[in-house]
Amino acid sequence: MRWWRKSLAAQFICFLLMALVLSQVIGFLISWDERDKALRAASKGEFLSRTASLATLLESIPPGFHTDVLRASGTTYTRFWMSGQDPVDTLAWRKQAVAQLEEPLPNLLPAYRPPELTSAAPAKTPSGKGLQLFERAIASEGWTRLSSDIWTLPRFAKFLPLGDSHGMGLAVQLSDGRWLNSVYRKTMPNPFWNTQSLVSLAVTATTLALIGVFVANRMARPMRRLAGAAEALGRGQSVEPLPETGPDDIRRTTEAFNRMQARLTRFVEDRTRMLAAISHDLRTPLTSLRLRAEFVTDSDAQQKMMATIEEIQTMTEAALAFAREEAVTEATRTVNLTALIESLCDDLADLGRNVTFLDSPKITYRCRPDGLRRAVRNLIENAVRYGNEARVQLNETPSSVRIAIEDKGPGIPEADFERVFEPFFRLESSRNRETGGVGLGLSIARATVRHHGGDITLSRLKNGLSATITLPKSDRGA
Repeated sequence: MRWWRKSLAAQFICFLLMALVLSQVIGFLISWDERDKALRAASKGEFLSRTASLATLLESIPPGFHTDVLRASGTTYTRFWMSGQDPVDTLAWRKQAVAQLEEPLPNLLPAYRPPELTSAAPAKTPSGKGLQLFERAIASEGWTRLSSDIWTLPRFAKFLPLGDSHGMGLAVQLSDGRWLNSVYRKTMPNPFWNTQSLVSLAVTATTLALIGVFVANRMARPMRRLAGAAEALGRGQSVEPLPETGPDDIRRTTEAFNRMQARLTRFVEDRTRMLAAISHDLRTPLTSLRLRAEFVTDSDAQQKMMATIEEIQTMTEAALAFAREEAVTEATRTVNLTALIESLCDDLADLGRNVTFLDSPKITYRCRPDGLRRAVRNLIENAVRYGNEARVQLNETPSSVRIAIEDKGPGIPEADFERVFEPFFRLESSRNRETGGVGLGLSIARATVRHHGGDITLSRLKNGLSATITLPKSDRGA
């Protein structure tokens, strides 16, 4: 059912075709009985007309030709014969009718077997299973006189229906007193599905499917565009306002998305400007504190005060640098991610850092390369600082790209796996800037990766710690 959940067009076309089949079935059921009645009426009218014409012909020719005319008038489904007495006994007449139908025509071999009588006895011996079925189907039926509006000849005629199939018998009294007997028996095929209906249904279904694909694509196109824009916005990319066109429901959704995007952009810009302004304004009181600390006569107190001021100023400068980086929007482009990370590792190794890039497959990824490079560099520098070395490797899965940075350090407690990503949080109680920085590196790294739609997770190794960057794959890229 993956295709059903994945494709709006597939669901729309399936519902459309189901509605078509249901409407066709209902239409066939409604017309079924009317069609059957029409076939019965047509068969009966033709049978009566043929018998009336033959009766008129027999009365106009010498009796010596009657036998040949009757045999020549017979068809695959119709037989004619003469009798001297009124066929009052319907059972005897039916047996004779079966015998007549089983008798082969002069030019028709092998003998025709009437419907439901294929296992009957040989010609002129109407007995067995076929006759029993025939008799059981019409046991409650008898002769009825035809009205003048149906039978136009002045001769007396009576009619006998033959069961559920399109079968009937007729006895007409001729002018010489003899009786012309005729029988018609043919099961009219009335299949629910025939070639014509199947072809009609197939043509209609194909036409509706093509229309459904066109309509569904028109419905799904703005939804796909909206989903792609939302994904890009969630990854920090700059997205142009979507065209506000289409039906009212889709247009209102697009308008709401554009308003949301504008509000989020203003919120981020206001927050960044506020952070930059606070960091900038802190420089003046910090400078004033530094000047006043220089007049403190106690050297130990002065040294502690200067160290605290220096730490605050370093944190302020880091916050200001972070705000400036946030304010700069980097363009998203497709890069060779493996080559990007490998060149970073080589650069750090050239600076004397113990960094090793392990063999990795070539991975092409759409990202903001400068920001992602800084995030990976922060993790590598942390691994070298606390674990003495960093081993970097890339791999990919059907849904993500992973960058693993491993070290052989003492690691950190699992309870602090999330806390280390908080701004200005440091595990070192000494807060020595030479070993621990100001506590913004991991925060900046995770923020950058999350802007790409991914995340950074930590896990303990047997000897060391592993930091893994997971970046999602998508049709639109990162």
